[in-house]
Amino acid sequence: MKKPALLVALSALLTLSGCSREFVESMYDVDYTTTNRFANNLAPQPGQLTKDSAALDQLMNSFSGQVERYWGENDALVASKRQYVKYTDGYQSRAHVDFERGVVIVETVAKTDPTQHLKSAITTTLLTPENPAGVDLYSDSAIELGDKPFLYGQILDNEKQPIEWSWRANRFADHLIATQLKKRAERFHQVYYVEIPMVADHADKRGYKYAHIVRDASRRYGISEDLIYAIIKTESSFNPYAVSHANAYGLMQVVPATAGADVFKLVKKRSGEPSPMYLFDPANNIDTGTAYFYLLRHRYLKAVKDPLSLHYSMISAYNGGTGGVLKTFHHDRNQAMTNLNRLQPNQVYWALTHKHPKAEARRYLQKVTNYQKAFNQGKL
Repeated sequence: MKKPALLVALSALLTLSGCSREFVESMYDVDYTTTNRFANNLAPQPGQLTKDSAALDQLMNSFSGQVERYWGENDALVASKRQYVKYTDGYQSRAHVDFERGVVIVETVAKTDPTQHLKSAITTTLLTPENPAGVDLYSDSAIELGDKPFLYGQILDNEKQPIEWSWRANRFADHLIATQLKKRAERFHQVYYVEIPMVADHADKRGYKYAHIVRDASRRYGISEDLIYAIIKTESSFNPYAVSHANAYGLMQVVPATAGADVFKLVKKRSGEPSPMYLFDPANNIDTGTAYFYLLRHRYLKAVKDPLSLHYSMISAYNGGTGGVLKTFHHDRNQAMTNLNRLQPNQVYWALTHKHPKAEARRYLQKVTNYQKAFNQGKL
């Protein structure tokens, strides 16, 4: 299979920029919501990799320029951790899956026969496969259909049936256009679109797909299943297509140059770092993310004495780094560990959720522990 342009481009950017989540977040309080700025960090054209900064800037701006050409600056969207966005049809149509709101929006700005363009976009969206390797999110390239649809069971048609085959997808598309077609006027164009609600337990249905992978990783590394599920829910809402402008990929949002490289070197005993294509595979991603928790427990934070304090520290470190955890307690690493071990677990939790140097990391620990509780109560 030919490598998607996204994966080739991102690999180059990782090499050339040396950028990591820890570096970005040490400079900024990162907001991972959808942003046009993310598109400026991607180079969608394969075979054009160069260290010439001007050429690289041109490549990185190519995708966002194409999007804005058809949709305008104010209506441009790109994929993020919890937002799947894919352009097709020469950038005239797009699918937008909002995992937080539980809605799929399919739109077109085609000026000629827009309903036919919209129908094609709807059927393609409904049949988009589970495997992210066949989908280039940062071009208008066609999607390779054939595998079981990613949204299977997360959307039901007008007969309350899941959609797996083209005949049902086409029939549902006709129904949506006949009964749910909407229009809105943007500055330079008319948008035709439909909104498709996802089932109430869509996150659970995505999560069930990975149950055997999570179970295997839990046993392999001695990390609890509820923690793995809570991390995936927090990081990507079980979106295997998840990407961030901090160079993190997949379900557990693994950064290749940091956590990924550590796992390769210290756990897998292999050189280099995982590629984006490697991390877009759910099994590889969950294995790598869980292996990194193993390193946090047995290497980077092994001096934390209380098991619950260690648990909180591991979660915080997964997001903000081990250094961020220690800086919460003192600027000197040895003194920080001494101070941490003097505290009760509830005090460690309070410190990490109130005094951690990064606001995003403070919120992160709260989210993960809440999701763990929900999982153990059967509500995740």
